[in-house]
Order: sequence, then C-alpha cells, then structure tokens
Amino acid sequence: MVTTAARTQLVVTAFARSLSVLADGRGRPTLFIGGRHSEFTMSTTVAFVGVTGGAGTTRVSVEAGATLARAGHSVAVLDAAFATQGLATHVEGRIDPDLTRVLTDEAAFGDALVDVWPDLDGRAAIAPVHAPFERVARAKAPDAARQFETCVDHAARQFDHVVVDVPPVADNQSVAAVTGVDRRVLVAPDARRGADLLPRMRGRLVDLGSESDALVANRVADGTPTHLPEADHVVPTGEDGVVTPTCVAPDSEFAATMADVTSALFDRDVEVDRSSDGFFG
Repeated sequence: MVTTAARTQLVVTAFARSLSVLADGRGRPTLFIGGRHSEFTMSTTVAFVGVTGGAGTTRVSVEAGATLARAGHSVAVLDAAFATQGLATHVEGRIDPDLTRVLTDEAAFGDALVDVWPDLDGRAAIAPVHAPFERVARAKAPDAARQFETCVDHAARQFDHVVVDVPPVADNQSVAAVTGVDRRVLVAPDARRGADLLPRMRGRLVDLGSESDALVANRVADGTPTHLPEADHVVPTGEDGVVTPTCVAPDSEFAATMADVTSALFDRDVEVDRSSDGFFG
C-alpha cells in the first residue's frame, strides 16, 4: 500500500524530472516544464496564422521581426508556410540547409538560421524553407512535422523572441507551429473573404486545444477596418514587392503602426520617434 507521503514524493520526483533550467544565447536562465515553455520563460513565441491564403502573414512576420530587432532585441523568424516559402525571399544568397532539412534530420537547427538586416541594433535571423516538393512532402510527415515544435524551443533558448509564419492550419507542420507557441495571432485581410473565413480558423484552433489570442486586420485602408471591426490590431496596406522590411527604417507611418502592434503582441516597449524628419512626409 502506497502511503500519502510516498505518493507526494512520487509527484515531486516526477515534477523535478520534467523541470529543467536552460540557458539562452546570452546565458540567461530559461525555465522549461515538460519540454514546453512555462509562464516564466524569458522568450516570447508568437505565431502569425493566416485565416486564408494570401492574408499577408509573411509580411507581418518579417515586419514584426524587423521592428523588434530595430529596438535592440534578438528575434528568430521561422517558416511554417511550406507551400509559398515566402521567407526565402528575404534571405540573400544560397539557402542550404533550409528548415526542411532540419525537420528531416539532415541538418542542425542552428545551421538553418540565416542572419538578416545586420544594420539593426538587435540580432534578426530567419529559418526559411527553400526546398523541392519531394523534401517538402517528407518534412510534412507526422514525425518530421513534430520536430517543428522542437525548433521553436531551440529558437526560444537563443533569442528574446520567436516569430512563426503560419499558413491557414491544415498540414502537420502548421498544427505543430500553433500548438508549440505561447500566442497565436490570426491575420486576416480586411476583405469579405477574411471576414467569412475567420470563424472557421478560430474553430480549427479550438479543435486543436488552442485559442486565438488576437486578431490583426491586414491591408486596412484609412485606418479603420471595413470588414473586420472586431480586430484587436490594424496593419495598413504596405508597399508591394518589399524584400527588405519597411520597418528596418522607422521613418514611415507603416513602421510606426507596426511598432504599436508589435509592442502589444510581444509585451515590449517598441517606440518610433514620430516627430523625426520625414515622418508623414
């Protein structure tokens, strides 16, 4: 017969085994419980999840990353949008290995990180996907996709913040992405299709045991959403075809708006000097 004291000791022992204090890239303690971030972790991990294809999650992800790095923070941006591979366009030069090689056990996660925007005060790195269909298919397999959550954990040990670019949740790696982060932020275009598909994506997150923490209305004209009045945050229409994020430089209305959005979503004071020459023309 197991006594109450013995049962208590078993629980304590099990908890101790699941508790580990790790160090991030700057030597600071980061608390993990059962392999997942606790509320005491030093890093914030956020997934920007598109409610529909073409919602603009890649643009929002890189702009948020650039905003954080401009303010002196370290940030990693991971690509879960295997079909579009949009983060690869923000990386110069050859991409090898990419993130799919990590998921298929062909490379280490650190080798897939590419430092970008070196002139900013903080460190920014992208883990892009740039792979042929055959390797993408293998990276989407259940066992490989589970490694995506491990990659998020690895990034959280090294960086102040982790941003994940997630397409509408349908494939294994997008499921792993939304279940392996602290916060899930839905991104919807301020259009009828965005409003129509929003309930479905919210329901899909609930089916996965998660919920959306915020809604970003993207490509909003004149500052007020037409189709998404319930949005928590608003991102205006930005310049098309941007390779270097607009938010690398602070002297634009777009950068100022992204600073406000990023501050709220990452619990960081990210400021833009709105009185600087050139702002608002």
